[in-house]
This record gives sequence, C-alpha cells and structure tokens, in this order.
Amino acid sequence: MAKNITLYWGSGSPPCWRVMIALEEKGLQGYNGKLLSFEKQEHKSKEVMDINPRGQLPAFKHGNNVVNESYAACLYLESQFRSQGTPLLLGGAEEQARMYQRMFEAQTLLQKLSDVIYYTWRVPEAERHDSAVQRNKEALTTELKLWEQCLQQVGEGSFLAGKSFSLADVIVFPVIAYAVRFGLSLERYPAWGSTTPC
Repeated sequence: MAKNITLYWGSGSPPCWRVMIALEEKGLQGYNGKLLSFEKQEHKSKEVMDINPRGQLPAFKHGNNVVNESYAACLYLESQFRSQGTPLLLGGAEEQARMYQRMFEAQTLLQKLSDVIYYTWRVPEAERHDSAVQRNKEALTTELKLWEQCLQQVGEGSFLAGKSFSLADVIVFPVIAYAVRFGLSLERYPAWGSTTPC
C-alpha cells in the first residue's frame, strides 16, 4: 500500500519531519522517500516542480493525489489510513480542541524561532541591529513561556493534547527538535521534559 506514496524531503526541515512521523505512525513504511539537497537546489528540480510548483518540501504524492503542505499531508494520511497504525485524531471534544489549538500554535512557535535563527544566520554581523536581535529573542522567549504554561496544564506524563499521542505531537515535535538543534536548552523549560516523549 505504501508503494504508491512518494515523499520528497530535505534534511533538517520540520515540515518534512512531520510527514515522515505521520507516515511511520500510520504504519506506512516502504514508501518512496527521496532525500533532496537544499544546498544543491534539488527542491527546485523539474521532478519536484511538476508536483509542487512552489518548489518547496515536502512534496507528497499518494497515487494521483498531491498534497504539499505538511499539515494537510498529515491530515490526509490520517483520513485515508484511519483504520491502521496509531489513531492521530482524538475523540473527546476537549482533547480535540486542545489538539487543533496546539497544532496551529506550532506555526507561531516555528515563525518566532525562525526569526531568531535566520536573522542571525542570514544578516552579516556588521549589518545586524541589536534592537532587532533583542526583539526577536524576547518574542521567542515569550512564546516558549506560553508553551511551558500550556504543557503544565496538560500535566506530567501526558502528550501535548492529553493522554494519547495525536496530530498535535506529530506537528509540534519537529519544531522543538529544530529548536534544540539550534541550541535551545530544555532545562529552562522543565514542562517539555515532563511530557511523554513523542
């Protein structure tokens, strides 16, 4: 069944990781995974552009169905393969509301994280404005504190939206892994360590 699934992905990309986690959780090992190099601009190749005209990764195809946004691909996988692997949608209204809320809050977290990383990475040191660096770092710190409060409310030993693994974990875990990769110390945010690992 996974043989008719193709995923073009790039190393270090949280959106790509999301789809890869969803594929694993749905038991779809054996799909056609194609690792591409961002540095070599392989995501702009004709092969990718034919299914994703934006030239972005992930580029995902199941049979004739193309789904290129990571959130949409994860929701699609849960919808199409609901009866196999890990159920990713929560049943109760309260947990479901929390799951969707956390999923979409992840966009804000990733944006604030990216603002810090890419400003420092792309703007030459001589051209950086201390106020911009400080403003970005403060916005990220505020966002991380909000997440810390949310996780404390869910409780120790829980997943992001409750007692069961869900799409919230699939969507958010790559963002946190990305943050850690770029130097975020989880010691400053103990609630991350008390939630059940994804």
